[in-house]
Amino acid sequence: MDVDQPSPSTQDTQSTGSDGNSQGEKEERPPDLPLLSEQLSLDELWDMLGECLKELEESHDQHAVLVLQPAVEAFFLVHATERESKPPVRDTRESQLAHIKDEPPPLSPAPLTPATPSSLDPFFSREPSSMHISSSLPPDTQKFLRFAETHRTVLNQILRQSTTHLADGPFAVLVDYIRVLDFDVKRKYFRQELERLDEGLRKEDMAVHVRRDHVFEDSYRELHRKSPEEMKNRLYIVFEGEEGQDAGGLLREWYMIISREMFNPMYALFRTSPGDRVTYTINPSSHCNPNHLSYFKFVGRIVAKAVYDNRLLECYFTRSFYKHILGKSVRYTDMESEDYHFYQGLVYLLENDVSTLGYDLTFSTEVQEFGVCEVRDLKPNGANILVTEENKKEYVHLVCQMRMTGAIRKQLAAFLEGFYEIIPKRLISIFTEQELELLISGLPTIDIDDLKSNTEYHKYQSNSIQIQWFWRALRSFDQADRAKFLQFVTGTSKVPLQGFAALEGMNGIQKFQIHRDDRSTDRLPSAHTCFNQLDLPAYESFEKLRHMLLLAIQECSEGFGLA
Repeated sequence: MDVDQPSPSTQDTQSTGSDGNSQGEKEERPPDLPLLSEQLSLDELWDMLGECLKELEESHDQHAVLVLQPAVEAFFLVHATERESKPPVRDTRESQLAHIKDEPPPLSPAPLTPATPSSLDPFFSREPSSMHISSSLPPDTQKFLRFAETHRTVLNQILRQSTTHLADGPFAVLVDYIRVLDFDVKRKYFRQELERLDEGLRKEDMAVHVRRDHVFEDSYRELHRKSPEEMKNRLYIVFEGEEGQDAGGLLREWYMIISREMFNPMYALFRTSPGDRVTYTINPSSHCNPNHLSYFKFVGRIVAKAVYDNRLLECYFTRSFYKHILGKSVRYTDMESEDYHFYQGLVYLLENDVSTLGYDLTFSTEVQEFGVCEVRDLKPNGANILVTEENKKEYVHLVCQMRMTGAIRKQLAAFLEGFYEIIPKRLISIFTEQELELLISGLPTIDIDDLKSNTEYHKYQSNSIQIQWFWRALRSFDQADRAKFLQFVTGTSKVPLQGFAALEGMNGIQKFQIHRDDRSTDRLPSAHTCFNQLDLPAYESFEKLRHMLLLAIQECSEGFGLA
């Protein structure tokens, strides 16, 4: 092909145009890489690269991964060029709190089949266990997304060792498809983005004077009127009547104390979840404290400030609360870990005909507050509207929204306003709710031997081959995956101070249980967090058991069974 003689149309394009650009400037345009890839027929090369990466995942050869890194980068440069540069987004209060505002349920009035809720309704459907790739995306985008999902292990190995900021390098497109990234890679990107957001911000030392017996009130008094910029200053703590400079130890202690004090019943801000008696959710009756909304904004600031400072807090929230921080919609399955018996009633309603209830159900709900029972409508005139087969999905949607969002909307808004002043919603939302808990509270140290000695088996024996494989698999997990496993089966990464013999369930002390699941071995393991229960299929090999268990805990938003 004669590349020295451009066609007339090319010559016209390269000549000086009305915008004054010269021919030389036009020649500096980057090449159309996807078009070039198509012309050179590189599909066979990419297929071969994929086969090599599959072998590397099994060999764990770090050096070989680095050798292939340029080829992986080339693939992304060719197939990930659809990403457009986006102008900086300025978050407004309205946009950041939009996900907790009143909204009509997006439900179809069509009747349900008796089996399960319609998968077409996002409120009832399970979150996807793998990346959903829309057929409406450009072909090159679909190709690189499939590649990234298939080879996420090697991809994360490359990104861990990379010194280039994710948003600037060849893998920048993954900023828009963050799901394929592991927690530690996301956290690295998160820290780098926080630094970029605050470039040019002058940070000074800011003293916080507190009495050791009044840490929460004194900290509130000192900090709640500070501007968001001032809250990003370096805090140093002065305990009244105590000598010594804060070299970091006092600040760490202050964070621990205040994270416990925010749950002090005296302030009536939070209550323990009846689902596990360990995690906390907002107290709908917090208005008994006249200053509660100001306190919630302060608590939101403190939680965000701890994340901003890379400090850990001793606090564990419910699944729906983490979702609210991330801007994610709650689902009716989130109710399982908050009120198991109520959730079971909803499952029965959805899976059976309304006529089998034996009583009339209306679009209203009873609320107990200070010993007084109050009936609240879920929709206008709801107490006079019967729940039927045709509208029962709408009822479940509204009652769950009322309990997990509507009843605490003002408190949520105050907390989130304080949180987002320090960390923007668009940045914190790169994490899952499980990862957010680890970001706030840290990775726990899990004693596998202690857990094993406090485990009960149902339809399995301690010497069953699947049980032996299970403990072997769990020991092979790194610290992050062990934490995700604990979240998967108990609902939280918190390890009891007295060890796993003191593990709590909805009815008190409840040891970890492994139940045999005699259904298909193509199913993932499932969990019931209220009972600290793992349902484990009788897999045919160690490799399959380990793979399925890892897949389940990594996608643990799907792990909750219906019991």
